[in-house]
Amino acid sequence: MSRLLPFEGIENFRDFGDYAAGQRRLKRGLLYRSANHAQATDADLQKMRDLGLSVIVDLRRSNERETNPSRRWEGFAAEVIANDIGQEHADEWHEFIARSDLTAQSFRAYMLEYYDGAPHAARHVDLYSRYFQTLAKAEGAVLVHCAAGKDRTGILCALTHHVAGVHDDDIVEDYLLTNNEERIARRLPVMRQHFTEIGGRVPSDEALIVAMRVEAEYLERAFAAMRARHGSIDGYLDEALGLTPQLRERIHDRLLA
Repeated sequence: MSRLLPFEGIENFRDFGDYAAGQRRLKRGLLYRSANHAQATDADLQKMRDLGLSVIVDLRRSNERETNPSRRWEGFAAEVIANDIGQEHADEWHEFIARSDLTAQSFRAYMLEYYDGAPHAARHVDLYSRYFQTLAKAEGAVLVHCAAGKDRTGILCALTHHVAGVHDDDIVEDYLLTNNEERIARRLPVMRQHFTEIGGRVPSDEALIVAMRVEAEYLERAFAAMRARHGSIDGYLDEALGLTPQLRERIHDRLLA
């Protein structure tokens, strides 16, 4: 079964349901993830509408949303979860590019540091907690996305799998599906142009590929940060995100067959 759904202008669009979850199974057609929707074609918008999306979680900062606004279909009525918290850190990526030697090693180090802090960033705590609250009660399918659909989105989808009871191996396997070679090859020219526009320097293809991929260690760093402060991933979900046993039960009832 291919989880990747083909879209013309949206990258990394996947169904992250249909995994075994203990004695039950995540339903298919309720949980989607993707990159941003700024380049969505009219055909893409029709396809998203046909998915029955009732909630879209946009994990991007407000400056990202303003620079690349999401396209919506006619009659769009889905709930959108977003926030404007943390804009004082909005230039972190550009600042890194300005000071970095743009090697593969520097990109990897940046990502490891990013995952160390991401679970407890105030804007993520707000977005993630609101997502789980909404997931428990929403009718219809839910779509989670950020800019590239790999890091912020990857952490939240992994947490969703954990809450549902998906095996750790499947959680990592799903996370690593971002590393689609065809997608990465297709994105290389876009990434070269991106770096030309924002810094005037273009990293090697090796470095750009590191920037576009994810590693299992990244996700483990995020989980380790949760354990360090809360004792466990479940402790993080409870203490940081307010995921009560009652809320978990409602999520299970909605998502599990």
